[in-house]
Amino acid sequence: MTPLAGLTVLDLTHMLSGPYATQLLADLGARTIKVEPPGRGEATRELLRDDPLHSRDGMGAYFLTLNRNKQSVAIDLKHADGRGVFLDLVARADVVVDNFAAGVTTRLGIDHAALAAVNPRIVTCSITGFGATGPGHDRPAFDQVVQAMGGGMSITGEPGGPPLRAGIPIGDLGGGLFAAIGVLAAVQERHVTGRGRHVDISMLDAQISMLNYMATMYLLSGIVPGPMGNGHFVHVPYNCYPTADGHLIVACLGDAIYERLLTVLDAPELHEPPLRRQPARLADKARIDAVMTRELQRAPTADWLRRLGEARVPCGPVQDFAQALSDPQVLARDMVVPVTLPTGETIRMPGNPVRLDPLPGETPQPPPFTAPPALGAQTDDVLGDWLGYTPERIARLRAAAAIA
Repeated sequence: MTPLAGLTVLDLTHMLSGPYATQLLADLGARTIKVEPPGRGEATRELLRDDPLHSRDGMGAYFLTLNRNKQSVAIDLKHADGRGVFLDLVARADVVVDNFAAGVTTRLGIDHAALAAVNPRIVTCSITGFGATGPGHDRPAFDQVVQAMGGGMSITGEPGGPPLRAGIPIGDLGGGLFAAIGVLAAVQERHVTGRGRHVDISMLDAQISMLNYMATMYLLSGIVPGPMGNGHFVHVPYNCYPTADGHLIVACLGDAIYERLLTVLDAPELHEPPLRRQPARLADKARIDAVMTRELQRAPTADWLRRLGEARVPCGPVQDFAQALSDPQVLARDMVVPVTLPTGETIRMPGNPVRLDPLPGETPQPPPFTAPPALGAQTDDVLGDWLGYTPERIARLRAAAAIA
């Protein structure tokens, strides 16, 4: 699956939001070249690399996961000759992605204006905490900062409890997702205009966007929502309930699904005529949840999954990582993929959720995933084979510490 074959991305990113964006593009076939500082490489290389449980080949889980299917060149962008090498790469590339702090690309002389002077078709993308404009645009930020400022933490957790962050880093991942979308939009526009443009991604903007209809509800009513635990503020029953051996999500969206639920649960309280309509259920939410808790604890999760599934009531078990990553549905979709390291060891990591149906005559098969690169592993190949530098020129640049 290489729909982005022919697209070359220069990856200046580090940590999570930026590498996630470029990993998505790499998984879809874009040639993605990490441009890293010589010596230590990008900062994520050091995370967990000395942890024996969560590292392999001197690379921690962060770097292993976020940098598959990429190449690495080591270039010192603060060195005049190194910057010159980078501009030669830009002249042939399609996209440059960074998640530097605000103002860094300008100080390095590699902002969009500088790169467009070399290649007017270049698409650039910067992911920052707060974007390039606004009164707080130059503040530093990480995932939990934008989770907090974006409102999501205020509605996460139990009523009366402290605000909680999401279990996964949605501040970083949301910024990365929107960056990949923005890059593809700018590349598509370039087919029409012949010119690239800059894509400005704010992690806070991404969090505000993902508030979605809940933000509109507040803007219409002026009512500030608070945390509701695992329940829903409209649909009932819609919650996480204990079973005899675990926990189960039951999601009744609407009266029709509630009627199907009643074919499975014979608790008389649930069959009261007024509760067959959503407004009455919402008004009686606490009592309904108490009845659901009582009833579902009478049998194991697997039994309820079978019975509710047969009645077409949306439900699912609360799975830990071991269960989720071995779920037959997950495995059937190739969402746990093998990656073979240079040592010959094969490790596993999450796959890419984008699925493109095969064209007529194509044989569907999962795409291969290549190991993350060692620092500067492709410097000579990229500069020599792609840019046409001679071995002597590469040696001079290396001797001058412009590359490694």
